Amino acid sequence: MKFNRILLSATLIVVALVVQVSVLARLQLPGAVPDLVLLTVVGLALVYGPVSGSLIGFSAGLLADLAPPADHAAGRYALVLCVIGYLVGLARPENGRLTSAAGPMAVVVAAAVGSTLLYAGVGALVGDTAARHVGLGFLLFTAAVYDLLLAPFTVPLIMALARRAENDPLADAGGGNGADVASGWLSSGTGLRIGNQRGGLRMKTAHSRASRAGRIKGVKRL
Repeated sequence: MKFNRILLSATLIVVALVVQVSVLARLQLPGAVPDLVLLTVVGLALVYGPVSGSLIGFSAGLLADLAPPADHAAGRYALVLCVIGYLVGLARPENGRLTSAAGPMAVVVAAAVGSTLLYAGVGALVGDTAARHVGLGFLLFTAAVYDLLLAPFTVPLIMALARRAENDPLADAGGGNGADVASGWLSSGTGLRIGNQRGGLRMKTAHSRASRAGRIKGVKRL
């Protein structure tokens, strides 16, 4: 992995873990806990691909395993996020562009459900039956809902930062069919094309200036 990737990924994972442990875990929401670490891995894997996604997922999961107040065996969540990071990386578009929010949102839901199932499955192998007491179905539903609600505020930003760190020209691309992954998510979700709006405003300003200049010149000639 490149140094920029390592530095940015480590920073985002640490920040996500701190926010999750100190804020999200204390909200005492019913069912699952909003998984900001998972969303960070998803955002980075959608930009960096399967190999980097699996490495980032493993590192993030291992850090979460070791961070207090972890109550499970070390390596359990690392395995889960390693698999999720690899699978999410496979969903990365070859050209790095997304024009619809449906794809990333589906990836977030699949990652939330898949990580919950994998975590419960690995727990069942080591004798952890906590998921049975809460209800696996309820955990799956709440995990998908919480992560889906949190994703629009986190994943596009993470993807944009990842592209900036890579010096990717797509990070500065405008709207239309050339929208980058992050702007494609936001523009499709709101029905607005930010790049097109900027370009349209510039064109309108230029046309208005030209028309004013034409009118002034016409008056002078008369």
